[in-house]
Amino acid sequence: MNSTTELFEQHRPQLFRIAYGMLERVAPAKDIVQEAYLRWQDQDIDNIKSPHAYLSKIVSRLCLDELKSAKSRREQYIGPDLPEPVLTSESGNPTEHVELTETLSMALLVVLEQLTPVQRAVFLLREVFDYDYASIASVVDKSEAHCRKIAQRARDQVHEQRPYFEKDIPKQNELITSFFEAVQTGDISEVKDLLKKEATLYSDGGGKVTAARKPIYGDDKIARFMLGIQKKAPEDLHIEFQDVNGEPGAVVYIGDELYNVWSFHTEGEVISNIFVVLNPEKLEHIEHESL
Repeated sequence: MNSTTELFEQHRPQLFRIAYGMLERVAPAKDIVQEAYLRWQDQDIDNIKSPHAYLSKIVSRLCLDELKSAKSRREQYIGPDLPEPVLTSESGNPTEHVELTETLSMALLVVLEQLTPVQRAVFLLREVFDYDYASIASVVDKSEAHCRKIAQRARDQVHEQRPYFEKDIPKQNELITSFFEAVQTGDISEVKDLLKKEATLYSDGGGKVTAARKPIYGDDKIARFMLGIQKKAPEDLHIEFQDVNGEPGAVVYIGDELYNVWSFHTEGEVISNIFVVLNPEKLEHIEHESL
């Protein structure tokens, strides 16, 4: 490995996090990081004062271009369009070489979807990756003052919905395990007790597999939905508990075939949000990396 490649590899995990945070898709994020690598190879790195800033700028700009071109696709998507899940347990997704923490949780990424591409870029670079405004300005081709205003507007939009993150990981894991156990026993009151009254469940099938096409609101409706699923569950269905985007989650298999991925956001003793990704296209990267 030459010095140019070695230097790039030091930045690859952070570049992937930026690209994934912008695009919410694993394969496109990897493609953009690889494109940045190819461009990096053509540069005289001795003339680059800050490789970190240079590479982040390339990746962020490529992501902005991709977001603009993908706008029509997202508008035509059937049902909730959730981010592709990334397994962040030690046993999951080892090829990413990156730990996606609460800063890129499913709950936060869903909230960020209300922002424009530029707002999203500014918010992520400032609030998640702690970039200074001079660096952000060079990425989005705007003045520092304008970037500050964009960041403030983005914060204002996100603030009320930005999720609180529970720090007690064992408590979170116990809550999720109890939730699935309650569903399996079929006790609706027990399931409801583990859900926040205003809880929301998002199910993403992308029109390719059966899934709820609208979010399900409220503990009672979610509990009934879960028990309905349980009644139809095949005998060879099994669950593996893993962290998904830095929060407690589960990977569900039917036999040896990956069926769906669950991510949960908890608040204290209850579950506030459930995200279920069933769209096979959004699970391909997990299947390939488990081979």
